[in-house]
Amino acid sequence: MTLSRPRALTVAVALLSVPLTLSPVLSPPAQALTVYDPWNYAENMMSAARALEQINNQITSLQNEAQMLINQARNLASLPHSSLQQIQQSVQRTQQLLGQAQSIAFNVGQIDQAFQQRYGSIPLSASDADLVAGARSRWQTTVGGLQDALRVQAGVVGNVDANKAEMATLVGQSQGATGALQATQAGNQLLALQSQQLSDLIAVMSANGRAAALSEAERATAAEQGREQRRRFLTPGAGYQAGNARMFSN
Repeated sequence: MTLSRPRALTVAVALLSVPLTLSPVLSPPAQALTVYDPWNYAENMMSAARALEQINNQITSLQNEAQMLINQARNLASLPHSSLQQIQQSVQRTQQLLGQAQSIAFNVGQIDQAFQQRYGSIPLSASDADLVAGARSRWQTTVGGLQDALRVQAGVVGNVDANKAEMATLVGQSQGATGALQATQAGNQLLALQSQQLSDLIAVMSANGRAAALSEAERATAAEQGREQRRRFLTPGAGYQAGNARMFSN
């Protein structure tokens, strides 16, 4: 059956006017369609990467600040060992030995007074007994000075073992220091220990010098006293008198 042209147009218009009902699976609504935009996706990825980089930078900064605080705490940490007491005890022992000097102490006033009384020129009015007593007193002073020097030397030698052990401890503390403050304190204590050893050396030199000075002073005074005694011996009527001596009797 063949439709005429006017009738075919009428049928087509009628069909277009009828609403179409299709399945949602076959024709989903326009608002449910997913559109992929590669430029937008790339921009979002770049934003996420920049945000992640900022977070990593903040984490690194916090780690650096934490490490800096740890280093500051280490630098401010005090040395757990102190050698001050041991050094002070060694110095006190040496000072006590120097303070126990016999007869003439390490005092300028006492030295001047002792030399005016015991050494120097021999008084012409002194009796022979006084001369002998003075010589004996000076000899005792010289012997005491020698004994004092030996005692100081023995005390300093006794400090050697203690100083050796303390030095080993301080060197170990310095090598194991965790911060600048501990290293500095260990170095300062090593310097203090060296100062104490130098003071011991000065004490020994002073004691030896004192003993040597007393020996020389005694020798000089003995020479002066010998001249005085010879003068008295050769004075007519006061000492030796010449006479006739007979070696063999008839």
